Amino acid sequence: MPPSPSCAGCSGGDDFPIAFTMAFQPIVMARSATIWGYEALVRGVNGEGAGAILAAVTEENRYRFDQACRVKAIELAGRHMMRGSSAKLSINFMPNAVYEPAACIRASLAAAKRTGFDPRRLMFEFTENEKITDSDHVGRIIESYRAMGFTTALDDFGAGYAGLGLLARFQPDLIKIDMELVRGIDGSAARQAIVRGIIGIAAALDITVLAEGVETQEEASALGDAGVALFQGYLFGRPEVETFARATSFSLVAA
Repeated sequence: MPPSPSCAGCSGGDDFPIAFTMAFQPIVMARSATIWGYEALVRGVNGEGAGAILAAVTEENRYRFDQACRVKAIELAGRHMMRGSSAKLSINFMPNAVYEPAACIRASLAAAKRTGFDPRRLMFEFTENEKITDSDHVGRIIESYRAMGFTTALDDFGAGYAGLGLLARFQPDLIKIDMELVRGIDGSAARQAIVRGIIGIAAALDITVLAEGVETQEEASALGDAGVALFQGYLFGRPEVETFARATSFSLVAA
C-alpha cells in the first residue's frame, strides 16, 4: 500500500463532511447467558440508516470516514458502556483505507485513552463483501492488530468475493457466518451441512464462529446444535443508537 498522503486523518477524521453516530447491537454467548460484545453500526444523526451514510463514502474521503467511525464508536463505548464490563467492542474497518496499521491505529488508541476504554477489548471486522485489492496487506493488518492485542474478525463469511480463499491466506480470530446461510437454516439440510462444514474448518484453524442475523428460536437452536458459539441478531437484541442494551432471549438456546 502507498503511504498516506497526509496523517491529518489520524487525528480522528473530524473533518468528515457527514454527521453520523453509532448504534450498538449485542453479541451473545447464549449457552452461558452472557454478553460477549457489541458491534458498532453507523447511523445518521437524524435517524438515517447505514445505507444513506455509506452512499456518501468516496475514494477521496474513505480514509477519513474509516478513522471517524473508529473514534466515534470508541468514544461512545468509553462514555456509555457499563463500567466493569469485559464485553468486546466490534468495529468494522475498511482494509483498503488502512495505509499502515501502526500509524492508522493512533486515533483509535488516543480515543480509548481519553475515555478510559481498554483497547484490548477492541475487535476489528473486515467484510468479505469488500473486494480485497491487496491480500498481503490485509494479512499484515491482521498480524499487526493481533500483536497489538486486538481481536480480528471476517464478516459476512460465505457471501463475498473470496470465501475459503481468504482463510487459506490468513486466519482471523473469528468468522461471522453470513445471514444468507443463517436464514431458515432449521428447515434447510443444505444450509445445515454448509454451516457444519464451516464450523469444522474453523475448529481446525482455531477460529471462533459467530452466526449473525439470527431472528428465530428455530434458527438459534439449529445453529447451537451445529456448534456455533456466538450469536447476533434481532432475536437477541436490535441495534440501539448510542445505547448498550442488555440482550434478550438467552434461554432460547441455553443448554
